[in-house]
Amino acid sequence: MLLKTERLTIRHIAADDWKRIKEIWVDFKSSAFSQYDKPNNTEDEVVRARIAKWAAANSGTEHMFFAICHDDTVIGYSAFNIREDGYEIGYCFHSAYHGKGYAKESHIALFDYLGTLGITKFTAGTAMNNIPSVSLLKSLGFTLIGTENVSFYKDARGNDMVFEGGIFELNTVQ
Repeated sequence: MLLKTERLTIRHIAADDWKRIKEIWVDFKSSAFSQYDKPNNTEDEVVRARIAKWAAANSGTEHMFFAICHDDTVIGYSAFNIREDGYEIGYCFHSAYHGKGYAKESHIALFDYLGTLGITKFTAGTAMNNIPSVSLLKSLGFTLIGTENVSFYKDARGNDMVFEGGIFELNTVQ
């Protein structure tokens, strides 16, 4: 265990978390918001290898991957990847745990923890149409600093399916 909140345990992702991460990705594919994110390959061997890479990366601070657990179940994860000026974050939670405050609770704890390591600047990108994600970021204190056109998919004619992506920033040092 790395961190404990009122309802959650937060720890580094382990290689054997791959099955639960796969379940989260399969669940996410059925979401209306999946059109606004890069698709994840959910074949067993691909997921197993990717999560093993994530687990191995946790030995440093360039890339950090955290499992968010309720009881003993991984309900989501958060990734922090170093960029020029801070860390870019990404996250995903199983839909059965949406709307209960778990994402906010876990990220507050993670920002506090990362602050003890001297990490205080974060960026995040999400589709402006992804209201739950935009609301989460704003509730955590992120500010919209810009937008960009983004596309991860093509339509039936091969044209990019473009959406407006928001670029958000948070500096936890006041």
